[in-house]
Amino acid sequence: MEERLQKLMAQAGIGSRRSCEDLIRQGRVTVNGKVAQLGQKGDPSRDRIEVDGERLQIELKRTYVALNKPQGVLSAAKDDERRYKTVRDLVRLPGHLFPVGRLDLMSEGLILLTDDGELTNLLTHPRYEHTKEYQIRVTGDLDEDKLERWRRGVVLDGRMTAPADVSLLRRERSGTWLRVALREGRNRQIRRVAEILGYPVQRVIRVRIGPIELGSLNPGEW
Repeated sequence: MEERLQKLMAQAGIGSRRSCEDLIRQGRVTVNGKVAQLGQKGDPSRDRIEVDGERLQIELKRTYVALNKPQGVLSAAKDDERRYKTVRDLVRLPGHLFPVGRLDLMSEGLILLTDDGELTNLLTHPRYEHTKEYQIRVTGDLDEDKLERWRRGVVLDGRMTAPADVSLLRRERSGTWLRVALREGRNRQIRRVAEILGYPVQRVIRVRIGPIELGSLNPGEW
């Protein structure tokens, strides 16, 4: 049965649908010896579909890993400059596993690794609006007015952030712990919003992506 090439590539674990679309645009995908076009369909049972000269192999078995990423570890399959340890270095499993979404270098918590491009698309595409939940510690003691401002949204890069679910967890001498749940994920959004409100972030720990929770995993465990 014919399917769009980016869907077949995602099923084969090449990457997310969007990253597979980029490979097609770059002319790195061929069907029966001819360079493929975006939107083209194929049938792996009768078409020879190749990516960078290697035939597409669709395996039914998939791998799904939940990792508690420590601080200082890159949310990437590899670091070309070899500066930092990556999440792939922590998960010693064979196969082409890639991280779903990102956490910045100094953020911690739940990150998923898989060879299932379809799942990656479902969890990362903005139209599905999966909630991501974090526990964060900020410097200082936020008052209710600042919490309400965060909930309503602030201007970031010239446009308002989407409404967020923000609540107080506890106060400590070193700062204040908050629960923050978002349906969008702009670059370093939590850190930047907290900075705008005047409360720099000390720690960011992601504890949930959609229905998947961090649970009792310690940093570095998966």
